Amino acid sequence: MPQATPRSSLQGARPSVFLLAGAFVTGMFLFAHGGCGGDECQDAADCREDKGPPASNTEWVCEDKRCEQHSVQVPPPDSGTDAGAPDSGMPDSGTPDAGPTTVSVQVLAFNDFHGQLEAPAGQILTGVAPDGGPVRVNAGGVTYFARHIAALRATNPNTVVVAAGDLIGASPLLSGLFHDEPTVEAMNLIGLDLVAVGNHEFDEGSTELLRMQSGGCHPVDGCLDGDGFPGAKFKFLAANVATSVDRTLFPRYDVREFEGVKVAFIGMTLENTPESVIPTGVAGLTFKDEVQTVNALVPELRRQGVEAIIVVVHQGGIPTSGSLVNECKGAGADGLISGAIVGMAKGLNDAVDVIVSGHTHQAYNCVIDGKVVTSASSMGQLVTDIDLTLSKATGDVVEARANNVIVTRDVQEVGAVKELVTKYQELVTPRANRVIGWVSQTLRTQTDSAGQSTLGFVIADSQLEATKPANLGGAQVAFMNPGGVRADIAQGEVTYGEAFTTQPFGNSLVTLTLTGAQIEQLLERQWRPSGATLMLLPSAGFTYAFSASAPIGSRVDPASIRINGVPVSLTAEYRVTANNYLASGGDGFPVFAEGTNRLGGAVDSDALEAYLKAHSSMASPLPAPALNRVTLLP
Repeated sequence: MPQATPRSSLQGARPSVFLLAGAFVTGMFLFAHGGCGGDECQDAADCREDKGPPASNTEWVCEDKRCEQHSVQVPPPDSGTDAGAPDSGMPDSGTPDAGPTTVSVQVLAFNDFHGQLEAPAGQILTGVAPDGGPVRVNAGGVTYFARHIAALRATNPNTVVVAAGDLIGASPLLSGLFHDEPTVEAMNLIGLDLVAVGNHEFDEGSTELLRMQSGGCHPVDGCLDGDGFPGAKFKFLAANVATSVDRTLFPRYDVREFEGVKVAFIGMTLENTPESVIPTGVAGLTFKDEVQTVNALVPELRRQGVEAIIVVVHQGGIPTSGSLVNECKGAGADGLISGAIVGMAKGLNDAVDVIVSGHTHQAYNCVIDGKVVTSASSMGQLVTDIDLTLSKATGDVVEARANNVIVTRDVQEVGAVKELVTKYQELVTPRANRVIGWVSQTLRTQTDSAGQSTLGFVIADSQLEATKPANLGGAQVAFMNPGGVRADIAQGEVTYGEAFTTQPFGNSLVTLTLTGAQIEQLLERQWRPSGATLMLLPSAGFTYAFSASAPIGSRVDPASIRINGVPVSLTAEYRVTANNYLASGGDGFPVFAEGTNRLGGAVDSDALEAYLKAHSSMASPLPAPALNRVTLLP
């Protein structure tokens, strides 16, 4: 397991105090032995017995069987300012040992839970079989997750449970239909202590997020489960989410004390959260640089006597495909993970001991720039067990170890959590099981080399059809963002629950006017100077070609952009539909925000339901669309 060595400086410590104290005790021990008489000695006790007490500030020493007096430096009283030197464990000045010199603290961490109360479909890679194939295990499910947390907590009374963002938002129907109240209630039962806000915490806006903390029924839907909502017993943290110059949406950090030693937990989300959230959801909020935020807090925490600092942040890294959960392999420097979390770890003050990360839905266990850096996949499939050894004398982290533990399903479920899940399953089942259509083959989120996916195309087609009538927008093309397509739809009958799971955001459709030149700009924006690529999914009838080797900003051939086979004129105006997230400039597409003559439309999930009902039946299921709308050129 990765191990972080102590970063506290030993400069300024008084090692002679412990050394001389040990020598003094040794001398006292020898004094208990009898002397041998005459001028010869066997030890210092002989000298004291034969010669009497030594002179002031000296002590008898037996050297070559002769008694000599050596000067002794008397240790000053311990002021408690050993400047980071760990207690040696030796009794001071001959006094009895006061007890353990360190305290053990356990941090249990996870990230990107996304309201996944029921067992998720994904598996965790555990190794390689003799034939070279992958070995995987089913993992996750909140009832099993609760048992693993309880078992780990039982190993150490000094335990804190933390989550690195996206605890809620983009949730399956079981939690999402009830505005994620079931997930908050489940985490109350489990004993979650702290959660850093993630970008999806803002899916329904900051006011709704504040309700998650304080409780109360939803202002529009009320309490759909028939009883009240108490709110979170755990604390949300938002160090870099400012509501004004000197105020944040939630506390910046939380300080816990264990046997006299303080540990600070700083919680925050990625600075780029506004790019992945509906603008109205973050209106009035400022998202600050993560590194600058933490580094500015270090002096404040140290004034409070805090030396152990843990950053819980919704930002992450990318390991190599096929890596095991406790590895750190990647395409970054020295063969380690890549991604934003690497630069963040290197930029953070060395006072930071541990970074609990998330956002990328990956599993890794690293030591970067002397800091333990972890991530626990997603959907409650892993729990990171972080064990800290803290010096009682200095408060520093002496040792930090981490281990990603798989949430297996071979343990007993926690009864109270199971009762909660069952309650909401009974409430949601009638709506979730309602059949809304049929598909002839599985519609997949997975994209091809040109960024096309069958499910993304079906969703875009449904949005075009919902807004095509003149009175509903007069749309000529619709674009869907791939990040909004969350799960495959399996072959056969399609239930409302499946449709909700693939589009859990409840976004509304917006039809707006863009020129042909703006559409071209929109397409060019799919490739970012950072190297990131985010391909939009167009509706049927819209086609274009791009060259992967052309410079960024010039990859799309304007002459290839067509709507129903007709070339798009750069000066003409076109009616374009997107969900309200994209239409507000989300996912880094500001061109959408420039659109004029905007008209709101149906909710995205309702549009998909209507499309499936109109174009499929048990006898004639909807075929998967061909992946021929975007042409990839050399």
